[in-house]
Amino acid sequence: MKTIVITGASSGIGKATARYFAEQGWQVAATMRKPENETELNQIENVSVYQLDVTDNDSIANAAQQIISDFGTVDVVLNNAGYGLIGPFEAASNEQIRQQFDTNVFGLMEVTRAFLPHFRANQAGLFLNVSSIGGRITYPLNSLYHSSKWAVEGFSESLAFELGELGIQVKLIEPGGVATDFSGRSMTLAMSPDLPDYMPMAQKVAAAFQSRGSASSAEMIAAGIYEATTDGKNQLRYLLGEDAKQSYAMREQVGDDAFIAGMRERMLG
Repeated sequence: MKTIVITGASSGIGKATARYFAEQGWQVAATMRKPENETELNQIENVSVYQLDVTDNDSIANAAQQIISDFGTVDVVLNNAGYGLIGPFEAASNEQIRQQFDTNVFGLMEVTRAFLPHFRANQAGLFLNVSSIGGRITYPLNSLYHSSKWAVEGFSESLAFELGELGIQVKLIEPGGVATDFSGRSMTLAMSPDLPDYMPMAQKVAAAFQSRGSASSAEMIAAGIYEATTDGKNQLRYLLGEDAKQSYAMREQVGDDAFIAGMRERMLG
């Protein structure tokens, strides 16, 4: 029975993926900041819940050590924990910016570092890093979120070269819109009453997002993650969700400048 470690498993994509892999017969180490609040995953026979805060290096190290001790072998690590900061860059505090990168970038790197010696010793293993279609295209007022996801993209693509020589794979998961509580629990709005110049833009962007088509379910994304894990392909990127696939196909078809002009018209026109 294979084992997957999932960060950010308390809700959304992380929880849906934990359930999905458990249903496929995998052992699941579902990690989260506050496992004492979990009431569902700890009732599933082949799911074990662990405390792990990706912004706390000691928490990461302790969880990795305990998980490897409990399961013996870890086959896959899904770096899923994420945090979204939206709003004008000028309105974001230094603390908010640090939190964005501590969670989406540095936390992902530290979790990867914690499990790398185990994978290297086994000359096997797979890191699945959850990026976003927002790691390949951008929307207005998302500069900090996008910059964190573009960092994940560059880190993962380069890391795949060096780890591939050791028998370890890296893959990127790039979901489009997902119908989860991400926008409620895992998103912060940076806005200041001292910066009214941005308000008309913010209203246009909010209206444009509300008029978008239906999002993928977390369960659909979980199924895509399972396919990426088990397909045996030497493939780096997995766009998940029709909106993500269509958006990126459009960018490739018309080119960067035309795509950006079209985005400006749709979101701000």
